[in-house]
Amino acid sequence: MEFSTVCGLEVHTELATKTKIFCSCSTQFGGEPNTHVCEICSGMPGTLPVLNKKVLEFAVRTGLATNCEITMYNKFDRKNYFYPDLPKAYQISQLYLPICRNGYIEIDDSINGGKKKVRIHEIHMEEDAGKLVHDEWNDCTMVNFNRCGVPLLEIVSEPDIASAEEAVQYVEKLRDILQFCGVSDCKMQEGSLRADVNVSVMEKGSDKLGTRTEMKNINSFKAIRNAIEAEAQRQQAIIEDGGKVVQETRRWDDAKGESHAMRSKEDAQDYKYFPDPDIPPIRLTEEYVDSVRRSLPELPDAKRERYMNELGLSEYDTNMICSSVYFVRLFERTVQLTNDPKNSANWIMGELMKLLNDSQTLPEDMSFEPDSLGTIINMLSANKISRDSAKKVFKAVFEQNVDPAEYIKQHNMETVSDTGMIKAVVEEVIAANQKAVDEYRGGKAQSFNFLIGQCMRALRGKAPAAEVTRLLKELLG
Repeated sequence: MEFSTVCGLEVHTELATKTKIFCSCSTQFGGEPNTHVCEICSGMPGTLPVLNKKVLEFAVRTGLATNCEITMYNKFDRKNYFYPDLPKAYQISQLYLPICRNGYIEIDDSINGGKKKVRIHEIHMEEDAGKLVHDEWNDCTMVNFNRCGVPLLEIVSEPDIASAEEAVQYVEKLRDILQFCGVSDCKMQEGSLRADVNVSVMEKGSDKLGTRTEMKNINSFKAIRNAIEAEAQRQQAIIEDGGKVVQETRRWDDAKGESHAMRSKEDAQDYKYFPDPDIPPIRLTEEYVDSVRRSLPELPDAKRERYMNELGLSEYDTNMICSSVYFVRLFERTVQLTNDPKNSANWIMGELMKLLNDSQTLPEDMSFEPDSLGTIINMLSANKISRDSAKKVFKAVFEQNVDPAEYIKQHNMETVSDTGMIKAVVEEVIAANQKAVDEYRGGKAQSFNFLIGQCMRALRGKAPAAEVTRLLKELLG
């Protein structure tokens, strides 16, 4: 039998608000356990939640950026279940009237070629739960409530994804939109972007969907790919052996490359949803939605098109720069200062990415001033520093966030512009390396490179290489 894979994703993203969705506690990642908690997010009796208006704005912004219809009258519901990290024994979410519906994201079709739309069934606002911390040393489990009440958007796709490759591409495009819109930092290593993966298989040519399983809270692109591929293979093997796939929730272990059954898959009725009596319905106006629409920044696809058509970058350069919103911000500020898109892109793709790779630093963790790279490029273009010096300065900027102009001055790195002085040094090098001079005059071209190297060393890399080359050729006749 030949099988087709069918996937749907439920992507959870923590929003970049300073406070939680229904109280004023900090959403800052980290902190001592149970220090970002109050009576409201810890579920104390008699407390009343108040909606953070920034959460509403971010939800509408996300819906507009993903081609959704905005639900002008929406409300919150209680999702009832008991788990130790859920202190109220219910989660405030949206089931009946979610904030956004019927959107889509366009991706490459891995099966038929061309483009395809992955439909978004809905986007709803909800609160995050806490975190269980398993202490193997003391053989106990502790609860950290800091994350309780952190605002989430859950973005639910239709089962339009036909491969692990398409799933990864969909989540990558979704991450780009969320980051470019400023609604989430999408740091998967901190859990601010994670996916529940629903997978089923069906016989090729059939229009009847198979039984799906769900793997929850997968927080890396690699794990999403591996989980889908492994689960599809597991289900195929069950069907080929004459068995039936059971609808269930499974836990994916990326280290072992396998999943394990956790519990039978719940349906909506298992949670006994009902409208939250403490939060009034939300009535949006057209004026409000229009104001959010006007505030939308340039989205990733439009930005890529502009970089290629207006700035003259290649498709490769464009994709590299647009692979991170942090690269984009640095690139656009650098272009403002240098008016040189190609050179700005080259520095980011070359020197910056090398420094990031060598130091194992993520783009979002860069800490230097965004004007620094443009300053270095301008000083190099004006022949105030050599290329070698420019690289050294940028390394210091990257590692220590130094002021490039001050650093160049303190370390005496300005180029020598006195032609007479440069000529005198070149003459000294020629006099001290007669053998190499004779070899060059005898036709050995490599000797010229040796002499250039000696000149630059004597000038301590502070003279323009083009000027040194010109003078050396002139003096060698």
